[in-house]
Amino acid sequence: MHRALRELEPATELRLLHTEQHYDERMSAVFFGELGLPRPDESLSVKSGTHAEQTARALVAVEAALAARRPDVVVVTGDVNSTLAAALAAVKLGLPVVHVEAGLRSFDRTMPEEHNRRLTDHLSALLLAHSESAVENLAREGITGPPVQLVGNTMIDSLLEHVDAARARRPWERYGLEPGGYGLVTLHRPALVDDASLLRAAAERLSLLSREVHLVFPVHPRTRGRLERLRLDGFPGPRLVLTDPLGYHDFLGLEAEARFVLTDSGGVQEETSALGVRCFTLRDTTERPVTVELGTNTVIGVDPGRIADIPAMLALAHEARPIPLWDGAAGRRAATAILEAFA
Repeated sequence: MHRALRELEPATELRLLHTEQHYDERMSAVFFGELGLPRPDESLSVKSGTHAEQTARALVAVEAALAARRPDVVVVTGDVNSTLAAALAAVKLGLPVVHVEAGLRSFDRTMPEEHNRRLTDHLSALLLAHSESAVENLAREGITGPPVQLVGNTMIDSLLEHVDAARARRPWERYGLEPGGYGLVTLHRPALVDDASLLRAAAERLSLLSREVHLVFPVHPRTRGRLERLRLDGFPGPRLVLTDPLGYHDFLGLEAEARFVLTDSGGVQEETSALGVRCFTLRDTTERPVTVELGTNTVIGVDPGRIADIPAMLALAHEARPIPLWDGAAGRRAATAILEAFA
């Protein structure tokens, strides 16, 4: 989208703010280089903390940056604490907000992201949705008409642009694996990893599953810390490989050639559906139901016992269809909508 804005209207001045809510080098700066993103014009050093602390620091830092520049429009993406903080800072300064990935709803009010999504949508002047279900969610909340634009999934633009290069790296070979011969695991959400009994059960089930299929598990820093506290005997075992967080290309390469993916990530549900890779989501709900209705995703609940069912579920036929507008051109449609709305 950033690139499309420059191409469609070269005279537009764009400034990129990086709150550094995600600040680990392996999960932040590496993506700017691998995705070819411009370096941030400002880095705000929000860092970690409680939800209140993080949101408050982001609110203060973004407000100062916006007050100094007074942009014509502020674009925010996703549903993290910085998304809400930036939207709130903008509207308090009288600046219109564009929300990319508007309308996602898990209907799970225990998820901090759910509050961030809802509030950001109701603060925004232009809402860019990635699926029909997102548009329907907004309509149920009274947000309709021209402010809502169905543009598709901008994240899939990046995936389609980089997937060939990611496969060419052949990251599975560093673990002695073959394409289609392993499962990929990502777990990071508090509902699972902050519950010691659930995390213990998940680790034990992963060890058992690895007797049937090799598993690669890039471990989020918070998840690694929780696992280390459990001091599990025999974990991870020889066929369950724990790695540090991976760069975008290495992770995408593994994801594209995996037999299946087990995750609690929203983005991974989307990526696997675009790639045609079976996905099992260890959550009770998903804010991306189109990945279940048309894609490759199966929501199995926050129930580590269901991990044992994955081989049987893989053996069942699963029909997936292309998801409308997840075609690599969402960023351009989003840029066009922004320019038309705020010309």
